[in-house]
Amino acid sequence: MALPPKLPTVIIIGRPNVGKSTLWNRLVGKRLALVDDQPGVTRDRRFGEAHLLGLDFTVVDTAGWEDEDSTSLPGRMRQQTEASLVGADVALFVIDSRAGVTPLDEEIGRYLHESSVPVVLVANKAEGRAGDAGVYESFALGFGEPVPFSAEHGEGTADLFEALLPYLEGKQDDEEFEPFDPEDEEALNKAPLKLAIVGRPNAGKSTLINAFLKEDRLLTGPEAGITRDSIAIDWQWTDPDSGEERPVRLIDTAGMRKKAQVTDKLEKLAVADARHAIDFAEVVVLLLDATRGLEHQDLKIASMVLEEGRALIIAINKWDVAGKDAAEDASSLFNGIKGALDEGLSQVRGLPVLTVSARTGKGLDTLIKVGFEIRAAWSKRVPTALLNRWFDEVLEKNPPPAPGGKRIKLRYITQAKTRPPGFVLFGTRLDDLPASYQRYLINGIRRDLGFDAVPVRLTLRSPKNPFKR
Repeated sequence: MALPPKLPTVIIIGRPNVGKSTLWNRLVGKRLALVDDQPGVTRDRRFGEAHLLGLDFTVVDTAGWEDEDSTSLPGRMRQQTEASLVGADVALFVIDSRAGVTPLDEEIGRYLHESSVPVVLVANKAEGRAGDAGVYESFALGFGEPVPFSAEHGEGTADLFEALLPYLEGKQDDEEFEPFDPEDEEALNKAPLKLAIVGRPNAGKSTLINAFLKEDRLLTGPEAGITRDSIAIDWQWTDPDSGEERPVRLIDTAGMRKKAQVTDKLEKLAVADARHAIDFAEVVVLLLDATRGLEHQDLKIASMVLEEGRALIIAINKWDVAGKDAAEDASSLFNGIKGALDEGLSQVRGLPVLTVSARTGKGLDTLIKVGFEIRAAWSKRVPTALLNRWFDEVLEKNPPPAPGGKRIKLRYITQAKTRPPGFVLFGTRLDDLPASYQRYLINGIRRDLGFDAVPVRLTLRSPKNPFKR
């Protein structure tokens, strides 16, 4: 399987609320980035594959540039934006044509003039004639002729294409890459592990991803709820045992609080975006805070992940802090969390529970290794012959009950799908098959056929009776 082609990079930069995320959504072709009238919605860099009239490139949405102290949250957001310019092929400097050129626009312009990155000036919100004055005013920024554009309505697409073409032409890689069959073991091993990190606010999700990358890629700090958009980052993990490099797509998500506590519109959007990210993940890491232990909200998040059919790993973060206590206290905390998980998530017992520290790097390689292992189980297919030999054995050990003296006949079982694994059980009078016996079969599938703690689906199917009517 060939690797995906390397695309040129285009950075979107500008002050808050000029429509950068709307432009990003327009270029990517999907409404993925959160958009709201409130300034400062975007806080982390967000990458996407853009397609503009046949021109393909990676487009990066950035936080709004603010003139704040570098230790403050807006100041740290600006540092993320500055870092995004390193290695970029071209920057789209976005202004609000209806508001005209502001002092902050002028400051950003001076910064961009000092950088080596080519700049295309985009006068956004230029639909109608309300933005004409701002378009003419923007010539004073010194970046040549601006591109009048409407990210909301898509007006000015051809002009933006012509402005970008000189900087991106010749950097297009035409190498084709084939989609992989998830049931092809060799191809699966080469495909990126899609790993989403979820949990309550301030559990250390962004700090954990920065620890994996060994750089301050995501914005972090003591403030709860810094992350809003779900951010996907492609990364190469080196197996410390074999030295082999394996691709991973890390997905950071917004913290999920109790539903009753989420009243802010942006937080609701961020939580919805986190749920959307879980849908596209293969393995989900539920990050717990060792200083707070397991809470009811953690169980609700875990249950939601399993209902979506995703493989789940529990990681207890800040273990370096918990480990300072006596060893028996730390062991008691670990066993208490494990026991509460088994009790609260009875549908999947024996979930992997790992201890990690984003601050010291403890347990990070183990976490990725377990992620690859559990994905392999999540993608596994059992041959029908082997499956039915197992089926005959479990029926012999524990035959199905006969409610009301009427026998339930189970004929055979087959695996209908993978990712998550789904099985179809054929037989007669299956409407009377108790839930306890269904759990017996599902637990046996996990235990005996190598599905470990992966969520397994079991569908019951009886033959149609032609004389029923």
